Amino acid sequence: MSVPDDERERIPLCNGRDLVDGGVAVPFDVVYAGHTCRAFAIRYQGQVHAYLNRCTHVAMELDWQPNQFFDDTGRWLLCSTHGAVYRPDTGDCAGGPCRGALVRIALTESEGVVHWHTAYNLQPVPF
Repeated sequence: MSVPDDERERIPLCNGRDLVDGGVAVPFDVVYAGHTCRAFAIRYQGQVHAYLNRCTHVAMELDWQPNQFFDDTGRWLLCSTHGAVYRPDTGDCAGGPCRGALVRIALTESEGVVHWHTAYNLQPVPF
């Protein structure tokens, strides 16, 4: 029995309850432009989102503490180095020294599991 492409390219990332609105992110590694990079998954207004952990201002990781990306209000993603501010639902720059949007990573949530869809973007790091 063959596995459909969309199922083969869907990787379980975490349990849905691991992501709380405005809370701690779930990190994971991806291959982007031939390099291993960190990425993160969050929940905002009930929806799951994931981005490459790389500020658009300067290619540095965003989190100010491990897996902490939200500001104190839980409304914005904040770059700890230069204060760039991003919208959690789109990754778009909302203020500060940023250029464009964060690199988005396709996720879905079903039956309590968050899945990463590799067919649409970055590739998983081999174990």
